[in-house]
Amino acid sequence: MLHHVELWVPDLDRAVVSWGWLLGSLGWEPYQEWPAGRSWRLGETYLVVERSPALRPGAGHDRMRPGLNHLAFRAPGRGAVDALADQAPAHGWTPLFPERHPYAGGPGHYAVYLEDADGFEAEVVAG
Repeated sequence: MLHHVELWVPDLDRAVVSWGWLLGSLGWEPYQEWPAGRSWRLGETYLVVERSPALRPGAGHDRMRPGLNHLAFRAPGRGAVDALADQAPAHGWTPLFPERHPYAGGPGHYAVYLEDADGFEAEVVAG
């Protein structure tokens, strides 16, 4: 089982809006809060977004370069995936592959693919 994931973000407030909405919509609950970060928890697993003081300046996250491409989450069903797809833009997410939604991952894989303002991708799959 995954223990936790930590995403270093360039703008904590922006990440809290987008990730907080997405994770809350999927049943994750706020877990920890400190000046440079926030976390949400589901069961024993938690996800952190942090504007670390050790963050190096640079070009930012690029999901197409080596490293993290995306995080994939389960939704309770197709209705939840569709609701997330509809509501995502109001919460800082851009739908990826909208012309192929909800089967961008192939036939039988019902999901929405989202990208936040900092280039992080989240996939939400109907469970």
